[in-house]
Amino acid sequence: MNEIGEHVGLLLPVIFPMLAGAGVLLAKRLRDDRGKLVKAVILSLVAEAALICVSLAVGGSLAVWELTANFAIVFKVDGISRLFAALTGIAWLLVGAYAVCYMSHEGEGHRFFGYYLIVLGVLVGLDFSGNLITLYLFYELMTLTSLPLVLHGRTKEAVMAGLKYLFYSVAGAFLALFGIFFLAAATGTALDFVPGGMFTGMAPNASAALSNGALVDVAFDGREGLLLAAVFCLLAGFGVKAGMFPLHGWLPTAHPVAPAPASALLSGVITKAGVLAIIRVVYFVVGPDVIRGTWVQDTWVLLTLLTVFMGSLLAFWEPLLKKRLAYSTVSQVSYILFGLSMLHLTSFVGALSHVVFHSLIKDGLFLCAGAITMVTGKTRVKDMVGLGRGMPLLLGCYTVLSLALIGIPPASGFVSKWYLATGAMASGTGAWAWIGPAVLLASALLTAGYLLPLSIQGYFPGADFGMVKGGDGQEAKSQKLSAWMMFPVLLFTAGALLLGCFPGRLVAMLETIGSAVL
Repeated sequence: MNEIGEHVGLLLPVIFPMLAGAGVLLAKRLRDDRGKLVKAVILSLVAEAALICVSLAVGGSLAVWELTANFAIVFKVDGISRLFAALTGIAWLLVGAYAVCYMSHEGEGHRFFGYYLIVLGVLVGLDFSGNLITLYLFYELMTLTSLPLVLHGRTKEAVMAGLKYLFYSVAGAFLALFGIFFLAAATGTALDFVPGGMFTGMAPNASAALSNGALVDVAFDGREGLLLAAVFCLLAGFGVKAGMFPLHGWLPTAHPVAPAPASALLSGVITKAGVLAIIRVVYFVVGPDVIRGTWVQDTWVLLTLLTVFMGSLLAFWEPLLKKRLAYSTVSQVSYILFGLSMLHLTSFVGALSHVVFHSLIKDGLFLCAGAITMVTGKTRVKDMVGLGRGMPLLLGCYTVLSLALIGIPPASGFVSKWYLATGAMASGTGAWAWIGPAVLLASALLTAGYLLPLSIQGYFPGADFGMVKGGDGQEAKSQKLSAWMMFPVLLFTAGALLLGCFPGRLVAMLETIGSAVL
C-alpha cells in the first residue's frame, strides 16, 4: 500500500455533516421550531462548504482503518476528488437554500434535512475514497442514506419508487462486488487508485499490477476472459446508478415522487456517483489499455448510445414535466459514459466537462420544475400555457438552461458536446467514431423537442389561452417566489451560461487530469 500521510482533516468534511444530520433528526427543539431548523441547516451547509474547500486545498491521504496488512479504508485527494467534491459542495449548498422555502410546503422538514446532511457526508467520503474498497463502502452507504429522500412523501407511489430504487441499486452493487472480489483476489490489495491503472497490459498468462509502489506479477493463468467479464460487471453494476440501459428504470420512477430538491440532487449529483465509480475502475484500477479494442469496450459503447437515444425519445413522449426531466437525465448521463468509453483524451475531457455542466443545468431545471408545480399545481407540460406572464424570470432561467442542455452556443452544453464528438472521431474506434456523434446529434434534436415546448407555449401561448392557475385558483402572476428559491436558480443559470462563454480554465484543468491517465 502507498505511504499514508497523517491528514486527519480529511475526516472532517465526511463526519461533520453526518453528525449535523443526526442532530437535526434527534433534536426536539429543531423539530418543533422551524426558524431554528433553518438556521441550523444553513450554518451546517456553509460550514461543510468551508471544510471541503480546506480539504481540497490541503490534499493528502489518510488511512482510517486497516482491515488487514493490504486492505484499508483510505481517503485521498487528487484531481478527480477535487472536481467531484467541489461539485457536490456547491450543489448541496445552493439546493439546500432552495429547500429551506420549498420544504415548508412539503412538511416534516427536519426529517428531509437530517438525511440531506447525512447524504452529503457520505458523498464526500465517496469522492475522497483512495481505493476501490473504500469507494464501494461509501457507494452502498449512499444508496441507504438517500433512500429516505425518495420515500419522503410516504405515499404508495413514493414507497414503490423507493423500493425500485433500492432493488435496482442493490442489483448493481452485487454485480460490481463480483468484479471487486476477482480483482482483489488477483492482486492481493485493496485496489488503490493509480493514474493509468494498476494493470499495465494483457500478456498471455499474466498482467502486472502496482502494489506498494512496485510492479508485481499477477498471474491470471488463462483467465483473461474472466478478468474482462469482471470488468464488465463493474461497468454494468456502477452504471445502474448512472442510469445506463438496461437498469435505468429507477430514475423516471423515483424523480416524480421525490421533493424537487431531492430530484435535483438525484439527477445532478447522485447519478454522478456511478460515473465517478466507473472512472475509478477504468482509469485508476484496471487501466484503459486493458479494455481498449475488446468486447467490453464495444458493448459498453453500444449500451451508452442506446441509452442516449432511448432516454431522449422517452423524454420526448413524456407528458409529466419532472418525469420528462428524469428521462432526460437517463440520456444525458450516458453522454458522459460514452465519452469515457472512447478511451481518448479529448472525449475524456468532454465527459468530465459534461459532468460539471449537466449537474448545474439539471439542478437548475428541476428547481424550476419544483417552483412551477408549487405555484401552479400543474405537473403536465401541456397545462402550463401562458406561464411566462406569471413567472417570466423563472421561465427565462428554464429557457436558458434548456438551450444549454441542447448544446446551443455559447452555453456550456455546446462545449462538452463538441469535445465528446471530436474526441469520438479522433478515437480510432472504427464505426463508433462516426455512429457516436450521429447519435449525439439526433439526441440534441430530441432534447430541443422535449424542453422548448414549455418555453414556447409559456411566452407565446396564442390569442385564446387560459392563464395557468395556482393550486388555490389564483393566477400565477399573483404568486411570488421567495428569494431563497429564486437565487439558487439564477446562480445555476449563470454558471451554465458563463462556463460556456469562458471554459478555458476548466478545460485546462480537465486536460491535466486526463493526461495523467491516458
